[in-house]
Amino acid sequence: MTLAREAASEPMVLLLLAAGGIYLALGDRRDAFVLLGSILVVLGITFVQGYRTERAVERLRDLSSPRARVIRDSEQTRIAGREVVRGDLLIVSEGDRVAADGKVLWQSNLTTDESLLTGESVPVSKRAEGDAGAEAGEPAARVFSGTLVVSGQGLAEVTETGSATEMGRIGKSLGSIAVEKTPLQRETGRIVRRLGVAGIAVCALIVFFYARTRGNFLQGLLAGLAVAMSVLPEEFPVVLTVFLALGAWRISRRKVLTRRIPAIEALGAATVLCVDKTGTLTLNRMAVTRLAQAGQSRDVSTVQTLPEELHELVEFAVLASQKTPFDPTELAIREFGLRTLARTEHLHEDWELLKEYPLSRELLAVAHAWKARERGDFVVAAKGAPEAIADLCHLDASGLRSLLDQVEALASDGLRVLAVAKARFHPEALPPRSHDFDFELLGLVGLEDPIRPTVPASIEQCRTAGIRVVMITGDYPVTAARVAREIGLTGERLMTGAELDTADDRSLAARLGAASVFARVAPAQKLRLVEALKAAGEVVVMTGDGVNDAPALKAAHIGIAMGGRGTDVAREAAALVLLEDDFPSIVEAISLGRRIFDNLKKAMAYLVAVHVPIAGLALFPVLFGWPLLLMPVQIVFLELIIDPASSIAFEAEPAEADIMRRPPRSPRASLLPGSAVLFAALQGAAVLAVVLAFYAGGLARGVPVGAVRAAAFAALIVGNLGLILANRSPSKTILRSLGGRNPALWWIVGSAAATLGLVLAMPGLRDLFRFSEVRAVEALLGIGAGAATLVALELLNLGRLRRWKRAAS
Repeated sequence: MTLAREAASEPMVLLLLAAGGIYLALGDRRDAFVLLGSILVVLGITFVQGYRTERAVERLRDLSSPRARVIRDSEQTRIAGREVVRGDLLIVSEGDRVAADGKVLWQSNLTTDESLLTGESVPVSKRAEGDAGAEAGEPAARVFSGTLVVSGQGLAEVTETGSATEMGRIGKSLGSIAVEKTPLQRETGRIVRRLGVAGIAVCALIVFFYARTRGNFLQGLLAGLAVAMSVLPEEFPVVLTVFLALGAWRISRRKVLTRRIPAIEALGAATVLCVDKTGTLTLNRMAVTRLAQAGQSRDVSTVQTLPEELHELVEFAVLASQKTPFDPTELAIREFGLRTLARTEHLHEDWELLKEYPLSRELLAVAHAWKARERGDFVVAAKGAPEAIADLCHLDASGLRSLLDQVEALASDGLRVLAVAKARFHPEALPPRSHDFDFELLGLVGLEDPIRPTVPASIEQCRTAGIRVVMITGDYPVTAARVAREIGLTGERLMTGAELDTADDRSLAARLGAASVFARVAPAQKLRLVEALKAAGEVVVMTGDGVNDAPALKAAHIGIAMGGRGTDVAREAAALVLLEDDFPSIVEAISLGRRIFDNLKKAMAYLVAVHVPIAGLALFPVLFGWPLLLMPVQIVFLELIIDPASSIAFEAEPAEADIMRRPPRSPRASLLPGSAVLFAALQGAAVLAVVLAFYAGGLARGVPVGAVRAAAFAALIVGNLGLILANRSPSKTILRSLGGRNPALWWIVGSAAATLGLVLAMPGLRDLFRFSEVRAVEALLGIGAGAATLVALELLNLGRLRRWKRAAS
């Protein structure tokens, strides 16, 4: 209903209504009914364009709806949040947006941000209904739809969904895609306003001039309406909307979801691509392959049973991980432990977790305090960055040096290295910080995550496209350097998170130009990197997946969240979401962004060019006192070619061959710079000159008005098709671009040519268009004149190509 209402209020529809009313006033019912009937055609095209756009946006909304992890039929699965039903078992983890109201059945250090409901920003600690002191139904034993999991994880049984939730009762609406005004939309709006004002002024002058010189106000009003219809810039906003919406849909087919439309514009201008290593550059299939203890390293990639001396190292690595891990590293450690400790006493599924000490920027390590249910033992397991575990174990200089030497040996093989430690404690004295335990170092765990095979080629593609790739990782510097060499980031300087902390803004700016590998970087440091790169004039793409990545994702020109392993918070902060956490998908999205902007420029240039001959042929006969050449019905026919050509054919145009061999465009580049407008106007003027000369010559030779009008209109249609072909590629001539694949274009060209043939051949259609029977020779001359415009357009293209080649050399 909304689409129909918007289509009915289009300026072209209102002008056709006015023209049809004037024909009725003049007693010309046939032309009146034709124009009023053509409104249905225009409404149909407008509705179809709007429907395609709405469908594309609906697909995006469907993809971007909040996701939820549930257990159904004893299997864990991820579904759209709106598909959650009462009775589902909902798994919530740090960074998730809760999809429904439910009662907490199990939790581990679970806290949620309920400020959307209560206005209080302090996180709320959750307890399971079976926990000591927890009462059934109390808020602390429930989770609520729309709230954010700040830390920990839990399992909840869904009790209310949709409008029955607390959030639904308040009437909040989350998860929708906001369509906001983009720089291109603002620029297009300025173009439309200027052309609209000019069109109204010219229309008023024509009405006045016609009525004054020919004494017929209604006929003058018709001539003025024809001019207004010919210069009406209604296609510009339609084309922009269709391109951006369909562009977002095309990008989603490459497994990249667009959450904010302005990102499509920025993609083609990206100069720096900051990417996480794990899962983006690598396969995110972590596997424990090496264990090191007491200076000895052992390859365990294929073992099924471990030597006794390594049992404790693996045991405490498992205890320092989540029971139901989501993180790939913890998954790998737990799977390795289940495989190698299955027949030992070192797996403790019945132990009770008393307290978690989470990872922090100050200490890159986690610790879990456990109680053994049977024996009454109280132990703490810690794992994390080797230097952090060394700090917890209070190693002396010699011990630290020995540890770091072994870490470097493992890291030089491209392994991610974690250290593991243990401690014991008294239950009455559970300290607030993990630093307060007396930890003992157990050894090192080396994990391998293979490089994605497609990454090196994509890195080279970025380099060719003038896009600098920056790798960011929390791994050890030696590991980061090894991976950088494998993916093709050779010769790049490396900078660590510790150096980021000590560098002031000036020294960081000086080092950013050379450093493209950042190791041991905490998520919170990504924001500083983004701000520094932006301050250096770069257009920054940043990837991330965690809660702490959200500020950097939001600050970047284009934030990209990982759809597979990313948190809901990261996805909400990002402009794009990778549905598959794959680096080549990012490069494809940039390529598509460049293609969309290229094709949009072509469509806009065509619209400028085609309106020049239409406006001139509606205007000059009035000024010269000739019979009118273009009537409203003819302009409607032209619009039926122009609209689909600009919004469908150009949108489907394949990318230029050099799309990823040119530097990024300036973010301040205009969609229609002065040189492009001038060249488009020259193209249109060439068609206008040929058709106008042909029409004047026919009148001078005494050819009947209806016949010469028909032949001149044929020349205009062929010239219009020539403008479409001439604007397909700025780097090719018309002849060279004829072979390009674009089925939509050839359907439009074929349909226009076939319909023109029917109009010239069938008496009834000739009458509707105010044509009379045209001799074959006159029709051929008109088509020949149109073909001559192709020659003129080809010469203009050749001249432009020569200038480009001279400028390039």
